[in-house]
Amino acid sequence: MLNVQLLLTGNELMSGDIIDTNSVFIARELKNLGIELTRKVTVGDDIKLLINEMQQLSQYADILIVNGGLGPTVDDMTAQALAKVTGKELTIHPTALEQLKLWCQRRSYKLTGPNMKQAVLPAGCDVVFNPLGSAPGFAMNHNDCQIICTPGVPAELKAMLREQILPGIAKTLPDELQTVTQKMQVFGLGESGLQKMVDEQYPNWPEEIELGFRAGSPLLEIKLTSRSHTSSTLREECYQNLKQLLGQHIVSENGNSMAGKVVELLTENNKTITTAESCTGGIIASLLTGIAGSSNVFNAGFVTYSNKMKTKLTQVSEDTLNQHGAVSEAVVIEMVKGALQVSGADYGIAVSGIAGPDGGTKEKPVGTVWLAWGDKANVRTQRLYFPSHRNHFQTFIANTGLDLIRRLLLNFNDQPKYVIERQQQQR
Repeated sequence: MLNVQLLLTGNELMSGDIIDTNSVFIARELKNLGIELTRKVTVGDDIKLLINEMQQLSQYADILIVNGGLGPTVDDMTAQALAKVTGKELTIHPTALEQLKLWCQRRSYKLTGPNMKQAVLPAGCDVVFNPLGSAPGFAMNHNDCQIICTPGVPAELKAMLREQILPGIAKTLPDELQTVTQKMQVFGLGESGLQKMVDEQYPNWPEEIELGFRAGSPLLEIKLTSRSHTSSTLREECYQNLKQLLGQHIVSENGNSMAGKVVELLTENNKTITTAESCTGGIIASLLTGIAGSSNVFNAGFVTYSNKMKTKLTQVSEDTLNQHGAVSEAVVIEMVKGALQVSGADYGIAVSGIAGPDGGTKEKPVGTVWLAWGDKANVRTQRLYFPSHRNHFQTFIANTGLDLIRRLLLNFNDQPKYVIERQQQQR
């Protein structure tokens, strides 16, 4: 197995001013290749410490990933440290300079002296293209160890790692160590419940196929991993079995988010959507507009937190509010119909509930929510009971609304497992 080690640098990491998410990402991505990190070291912005750790770690590692310290300021010292370790001069790297110039041109920035520092690299190093930021990565071999220097900005690191570094590492692995992982994202199923389903349906799960879960909010990721070419057929068979078992709960097989999937489906069908939100406070609209291309399918949303705004913006009648209360089937039906009428959208989602921690009653305790979704000709409704802390409640309900629209767009008719579990117990 490859011995891969990690060196992180930055005073803000040492002081706790920022949380280290980069090492977690790197470790997970390497694990997907069947590679475990053997050591992780974090140091501050100290040139002597950086030089010492690079020298020490490179004596034992096959690959050393250095993260951070590539920026334009005086406390960015990675290039300087690597030059000292390898005995190379610092010089303007023509490829790095060209990338830096293009980055500035695309943003109408002037290339200044501090920015130029990012093109000053150890002589003879290989440049690793940064598709998002100004600081190029770079790599050199030292002590029979490939030292790869990467930016500390998480988005830049992720793009560089996935597009260039990991594919390069994968090519060096022998066939018997080739690891392949297939993933799917599901909604409305927990880890324990899902594991129980698998155990009951497939009690003789093959040892050659590693089944893993990564809990997230709101989607749960399921991973099937094989570590040799000979087990690839078996992995695919297990994957298809899981697809059959989980069925309509599968949101994506390509890492797409719930909102991303809804935008994708609306785009494919040339349809638009609107939202009328009370207890979720605009989260559904925010999730949708966070997806590139959402302007083609989303023109307007309504946050009607008060009864007055429900009447003014989404045409909910005062009589309906007085008779049934804001958290009711009648109100969410009028909310979604009003939003559809005002916006002219093809589909709509409306939610009204009690997020808590206060405001509940015996008839409508905290965690009660009504949802309505559909089009002008057919509006569906559902009452759920989801007692949880406020932020979790809002996240779950927002994604539940999107999931119900997803199922409608896909013509799914099965009742989701979470609906069965979360229907209001009080009748």
